[in-house]
Amino acid sequence: MKVLLPGVLALLVVQSGYCFPQVTDTASLVITSTEPAKDGVEPIDSEKEVKPVVPKIYEMNINTNVSNRYAKTQIASKVKNLDKSANEAEFSVVTPERAFISGFVMEIDGKSYKAYVQEKEEAKKTYDEAVASGRAAGHVEASARDSNRFTVSVNIEPQSKAVFYLQYEELLQRQNGKYEVVINIHPGQPVKNMNVEVKIDESRPLKFVETPALRSGNEISTKENENLLPNANINRVNETSAIVTFKPDIEKQKEYAKELGTDKDGGLAGQFIVQYEVERDPSGGEVLVDGGHFVHFFAPSEVKPLPKMVIFVLDTSGSMSGTRIDQLKQAMNRILSELHENDVFSIIDFNDNAKVWNVDKVAVQHETASEYQPFWYRNEDESKQVFKNRTQQPIPSPYAANKANVEKGKQVVGKLHADGSTNIMDALKTALTIINKNHEEGKRNQPIIVFLTDGEATSGETNNDKIISSITELNNGKTPLFSLSFGDGADRSFLQKISLKNNGFARHIYEGADASLQLEDFYKGISSPLLSDVKFKYVDKVKEVTRTRYPILFHGGEIVVAGQIDPGFAPRPIEAMGFEGPVTLTPPTEVKTPPGSLERLWAYLTLKQILERRDAAENKTDLTKQALDIALKYSFVSDVSSLVVVKPNETSKAVETEDASKQRQGFGPGGHYQTLSLSAGGLRAPGKCICYG
Repeated sequence: MKVLLPGVLALLVVQSGYCFPQVTDTASLVITSTEPAKDGVEPIDSEKEVKPVVPKIYEMNINTNVSNRYAKTQIASKVKNLDKSANEAEFSVVTPERAFISGFVMEIDGKSYKAYVQEKEEAKKTYDEAVASGRAAGHVEASARDSNRFTVSVNIEPQSKAVFYLQYEELLQRQNGKYEVVINIHPGQPVKNMNVEVKIDESRPLKFVETPALRSGNEISTKENENLLPNANINRVNETSAIVTFKPDIEKQKEYAKELGTDKDGGLAGQFIVQYEVERDPSGGEVLVDGGHFVHFFAPSEVKPLPKMVIFVLDTSGSMSGTRIDQLKQAMNRILSELHENDVFSIIDFNDNAKVWNVDKVAVQHETASEYQPFWYRNEDESKQVFKNRTQQPIPSPYAANKANVEKGKQVVGKLHADGSTNIMDALKTALTIINKNHEEGKRNQPIIVFLTDGEATSGETNNDKIISSITELNNGKTPLFSLSFGDGADRSFLQKISLKNNGFARHIYEGADASLQLEDFYKGISSPLLSDVKFKYVDKVKEVTRTRYPILFHGGEIVVAGQIDPGFAPRPIEAMGFEGPVTLTPPTEVKTPPGSLERLWAYLTLKQILERRDAAENKTDLTKQALDIALKYSFVSDVSSLVVVKPNETSKAVETEDASKQRQGFGPGGHYQTLSLSAGGLRAPGKCICYG
């Protein structure tokens, strides 16, 4: 039995008002995780002549409560073993990458077993002891992007029932002018009673609440399929609250499965989405206060976008050949069309060398490299002369994004070809040279580096730490660097660290037919910077405040600041650089008391930011301790904490939370899936948490 929920943006906890079964026993359960059968076929026990009856999911309830953009979700799956012999039931949930699991309970034969959060190394020790005693852990592959997967399986006696409860939570991120609650449902079979409910309770009026067509979760679609519209009920309770319900019957679940291209006998396999937006304050945002905590939402609506300088740094090494370079070209053609007329841009492509294009002449003008590399299309002598000429040419300045230059930029993109190795250091140094030169000339366009690569540094400087330190020192915090990792070969950990060190962030572009759409979707989020060097200031009656300085705010996005307060708290004006220079934006003088508590929102945001700083830090000891203190206090499963369940022999069992986009398959005799053994460290992508269940 599988329950797949990739991309959910929330979770529920005991404090949020949900009811959990009282835990009556915590010492009689062995947990493991297994690979799902291929194409919906259940694993076959070769020692049995008759295939066992799959345990039946007779009810699934998913409840999400959103309050002040903070979402909490409970997933409850009720299962019965209809067979005459004991069978294994599996509960598997794919959570969003930014979510923290904070609770897990199983109810077997009237007894409840509750997981608890423990420091990771301690949990690893008990896990190793369990493995040494002969119990195996397992890993499950899944096709869900930007997600982690939690899986457990238990043995259910004949005609017995089991109920699984999982809770996780996340602060919703505003992107492209809206918030999205994404719930991915994949029970692996049609479910008689399937109920999804999303409650939204905000402090400001709701501008809209919508439920677009169901998605597969594996690709971006350019148009909606009317047959996948969920026909959900949207009840606008009042101007600030709404309740959305989705209750597809078995036949409807099969219809959705067919439209999504999956086996209808496997039931619904897709993402249910709720989108909404609140009315914005035109300048200083919204400040909420609850007891000893405050949160400041900042997304001004009446700010003129900044003109920008975009430096595209594009990997054209040999590994980008074929489909990848074609998809890159498709995306770049659309991205160039979306540049504003007051923007400027440069195009750098790099393999062995970094090449800066003269857009006006549609030709490479300058080349930067540690040493000569032969050109594939010229003889040796001619190649050396061309290389010498290019290295001596000045680096061209960025080009105005007028119609003529945009068209020539597309011609440049059309000339890109993939060959050679990967010289990351020279490429990024060249980009910063262009930016620093324009800064010295007094040009005010907001600089942005868009850096895409599908591999690791294999030419020039190949030491990641040296590349990060050199680029960070040269940049000096001036320019946000946004890294895009293309495909499984890219070093995602390196790209995450270099972006965090340089006021940007990293995103992964998954290989697939929609890769060019993923690139476009990413660019839309950073295409319109509104403010730079944004500074939040508060009176002395605050403490434990989250990040208060941001290098850039984009249109459609939002900055959230939270902290602890004493009586007399009041926000001060926000300082930033705008279209015409320095600006001051005043938040509302009257702070509001919101629906729901702000403490967990503050704890979530604080932990996230500590973990980001920890990822970029050389010495992680102090930050690890800070993160662990918060994770244990608020029962968040994170990179420094784990989820543990006590078993009959008083040891603990581990269940991995894995990068759900990875495809790992293990086949036993006859082509059927078999369990994959893991160490406690597990197979996981950088930055993903490990859960012990």
